[in-house]
Amino acid sequence: MNLELPKNKQLILFDGVCNLCNSSVIYVIKHDKKDLFRFAPLQSKVGKAVIAKYNIDTSKTDSILLYSEEFGLKIKSSAAIAIVSKLGFPRNLIVIFRILPTFIRNWFYDFIAKNRYKWYGKKDACMIPTPELKNKFLA
Repeated sequence: MNLELPKNKQLILFDGVCNLCNSSVIYVIKHDKKDLFRFAPLQSKVGKAVIAKYNIDTSKTDSILLYSEEFGLKIKSSAAIAIVSKLGFPRNLIVIFRILPTFIRNWFYDFIAKNRYKWYGKKDACMIPTPELKNKFLA
Protein backbone atom coordinates (compact mmCIF):
# COMPACT_ATOMS: atom_id res chain seq x y z
CA MET A 1 0.00 0.00 0.00
CA ASN A 2 1.62 3.25 -1.14
CA LEU A 3 -0.01 6.19 0.62
CA GLU A 4 2.64 8.77 -0.25
CA LEU A 5 2.84 9.47 3.49
CA PRO A 6 6.00 11.46 4.18
CA LYS A 7 8.56 9.78 6.44
CA ASN A 8 7.98 10.34 10.18
CA LYS A 9 4.40 11.55 9.59
CA GLN A 10 1.22 9.99 10.92
CA LEU A 11 -2.06 9.89 9.03
CA ILE A 12 -5.32 10.78 10.72
CA LEU A 13 -8.31 9.29 8.92
CA PHE A 14 -11.58 10.95 9.86
CA ASP A 15 -15.24 11.00 8.89
CA GLY A 16 -15.21 13.76 6.28
CA VAL A 17 -18.91 14.59 6.61
CA CYS A 18 -18.97 14.78 10.43
CA ASN A 19 -18.92 18.30 11.88
CA LEU A 20 -17.30 17.10 15.14
CA CYS A 21 -14.60 15.26 13.21
CA ASN A 22 -13.90 18.24 10.95
CA SER A 23 -13.66 20.55 13.97
CA SER A 24 -11.28 18.09 15.60
CA VAL A 25 -9.08 18.08 12.49
CA ILE A 26 -8.92 21.88 12.55
CA TYR A 27 -8.02 21.73 16.26
CA VAL A 28 -5.20 19.24 15.61
CA ILE A 29 -3.84 21.34 12.72
CA LYS A 30 -3.83 24.43 14.93
CA HIS A 31 -1.91 22.68 17.74
CA ASP A 32 0.37 20.40 15.66
CA LYS A 33 3.49 22.54 16.21
CA LYS A 34 5.82 19.72 15.06
CA ASP A 35 3.90 19.21 11.79
CA LEU A 36 3.55 15.52 12.58
CA PHE A 37 0.11 14.79 11.14
CA ARG A 38 -1.41 14.42 7.69
CA PHE A 39 -5.12 13.95 7.11
CA ALA A 40 -7.54 12.13 4.83
CA PRO A 41 -11.28 11.48 5.02
CA LEU A 42 -12.30 7.86 5.51
CA GLN A 43 -14.34 8.31 2.33
CA SER A 44 -11.22 9.14 0.23
CA LYS A 45 -9.10 6.71 -1.82
CA VAL A 46 -6.46 6.80 0.90
CA GLY A 47 -9.05 6.14 3.61
CA LYS A 48 -10.53 3.24 1.68
CA ALA A 49 -7.04 1.78 1.09
CA VAL A 50 -6.22 1.76 4.81
CA ILE A 51 -9.66 0.34 5.64
CA ALA A 52 -9.12 -2.45 3.10
CA LYS A 53 -5.52 -3.18 4.22
CA TYR A 54 -6.57 -3.62 7.84
CA ASN A 55 -9.97 -5.15 7.05
CA ILE A 56 -11.77 -2.54 9.18
CA ASP A 57 -15.49 -3.05 9.71
CA THR A 58 -16.73 0.52 9.20
CA SER A 59 -20.04 -0.32 10.86
CA LYS A 60 -18.06 -0.72 14.12
CA THR A 61 -15.25 1.81 13.59
CA ASP A 62 -16.31 4.77 11.55
CA SER A 63 -14.91 7.94 13.04
CA ILE A 64 -11.14 8.12 13.57
CA LEU A 65 -8.10 6.05 12.73
CA LEU A 66 -4.41 6.86 13.20
CA TYR A 67 -1.98 5.21 10.79
CA SER A 68 1.77 5.34 10.50
CA GLU A 69 4.30 3.12 8.76
CA GLU A 70 6.21 2.84 12.02
CA PHE A 71 3.36 2.13 14.48
CA GLY A 72 0.66 0.60 12.27
CA LEU A 73 -2.98 1.38 13.03
CA LYS A 74 -4.68 2.73 16.16
CA ILE A 75 -8.45 3.02 16.42
CA LYS A 76 -11.08 4.70 18.57
CA SER A 77 -9.91 5.98 21.98
CA SER A 78 -6.37 4.69 21.45
CA ALA A 79 -6.10 6.79 18.28
CA ALA A 80 -7.58 9.87 19.97
CA ILE A 81 -5.21 9.63 22.94
CA ALA A 82 -2.21 9.02 20.68
CA ILE A 83 -3.07 12.10 18.61
CA VAL A 84 -3.70 14.45 21.52
CA SER A 85 -0.57 13.21 23.31
CA LYS A 86 1.52 14.74 20.48
CA LEU A 87 -0.05 18.21 20.73
CA GLY A 88 2.03 19.52 23.63
CA PHE A 89 1.23 20.66 27.14
CA PRO A 90 -1.41 20.72 28.62
CA ARG A 91 -3.26 18.67 25.98
CA ASN A 92 -0.75 15.82 26.27
CA LEU A 93 -1.93 15.17 29.84
CA ILE A 94 -4.77 13.17 28.31
CA VAL A 95 -2.38 10.19 28.30
CA ILE A 96 -3.46 9.62 31.90
CA PHE A 97 -6.58 7.97 30.43
CA ARG A 98 -4.39 5.12 29.18
CA ILE A 99 -4.63 3.70 32.70
CA LEU A 100 -8.27 2.87 32.00
CA PRO A 101 -8.92 -0.44 30.27
CA THR A 102 -9.47 -0.01 26.53
CA PHE A 103 -13.02 -1.39 26.68
CA ILE A 104 -14.01 1.35 29.15
CA ARG A 105 -12.37 4.13 27.10
CA ASN A 106 -13.98 2.78 23.94
CA TRP A 107 -17.41 2.63 25.57
CA PHE A 108 -17.26 6.42 26.08
CA TYR A 109 -15.74 6.90 22.65
CA ASP A 110 -18.47 4.81 20.98
CA PHE A 111 -21.19 6.70 22.84
CA ILE A 112 -19.93 10.02 21.48
CA ALA A 113 -19.31 8.57 18.00
CA LYS A 114 -22.81 7.11 17.87
CA ASN A 115 -24.38 10.47 18.70
CA ARG A 116 -22.00 12.81 16.84
CA TYR A 117 -24.34 13.54 13.91
CA LYS A 118 -27.27 14.20 16.23
CA TRP A 119 -25.25 16.49 18.52
CA TYR A 120 -22.95 18.24 16.03
CA GLY A 121 -24.56 17.75 12.63
CA LYS A 122 -23.37 16.41 9.32
CA LYS A 123 -22.19 17.92 6.04
CA ASP A 124 -23.40 16.85 2.60
CA ALA A 125 -19.83 16.41 1.34
CA CYS A 126 -16.32 16.00 2.71
CA MET A 127 -14.38 19.04 3.89
CA ILE A 128 -12.28 20.71 1.21
CA PRO A 129 -9.05 22.09 2.67
CA THR A 130 -8.04 25.67 2.05
CA PRO A 131 -5.07 26.23 -0.29
CA GLU A 132 -2.88 26.94 2.79
CA LEU A 133 -3.75 23.55 4.30
CA LYS A 134 -3.85 21.45 1.12
CA ASN A 135 -0.33 20.04 1.71
CA LYS A 136 -1.55 18.46 4.96
CA PHE A 137 -4.19 16.35 3.21
CA LEU A 138 -3.75 13.19 1.16
CA ALA A 139 -6.25 12.42 -1.59
